[in-house]
Formats: sequence, structure tokens, C-alpha cells
Amino acid sequence: MSDLKFSKEHEWVRLEGDIATVGISHFAQEQLGDVVFVELPDVGKQVVKDGDAAVVESVKAASEVYAPVSGEIVEVNGELEDDPELVNKSPTGEGWFMKIRLSDASELDGMMDEAAYNDFAASQG
Repeated sequence: MSDLKFSKEHEWVRLEGDIATVGISHFAQEQLGDVVFVELPDVGKQVVKDGDAAVVESVKAASEVYAPVSGEIVEVNGELEDDPELVNKSPTGEGWFMKIRLSDASELDGMMDEAAYNDFAASQG
């Protein structure tokens, strides 16, 4: 089992202290197809849980990436600007989108662990 938590919007969170690394799930990148562009938020931006945080564009569609937690953007993955395919190659690794300093850690309580998320994603297909 991984240390990831998942949202119903198919974002994942990996917590290190009060910093949440955020990306999209393997299921989400499969649904999108080949990712061709990622628009990341500015460092310092305040995001709110379930609010717009980034945009990912694929050959099929453009999709919002929502903030699964509230807080301040403290880092973005600049690698995605030059190599957006990282989202497809390593969605829960090198393909992360942003790091958010949590303003309310209790927001993680409603998120799913990997097993629960996999069941949820299977029901979406």
C-alpha cells in the first residue's frame, strides 16, 4: 500500500510534514490520454479545497486539476512545462504538479486510501 490519499476528482496527495505534494492519479491520466501541456499555478497562490489549481491538456481534452486541500502553493513541478508526458509516464512520481503548505490538515480525513480509491475508480470506468 502506498502513503497516497486520493480525492473523488482523481487527485492524489502525499504528505510530508505540512507540505502536500499533489498530482493526478494513474486512472485520470489514462482517461486523458497523451498529455501535451500543463498549466501550473504561481508559487505563493492560495488555493482552496476543491477549487481550480492547474490545467492539464491532452490530445483528447483540457481538464481542471483541483486542489484536494487548502493552502499556499510553495513549489510547482517546472519539469512538466518541458516534458508534460511525465504525467503519463509517472503520474504518482515524477509527474507531480504542485506542493501545497496545508492550512487545514483535517481536510485529508475525507480522502480515500489507495484500495478505496481503486474501487471508486473501477466504478467510474
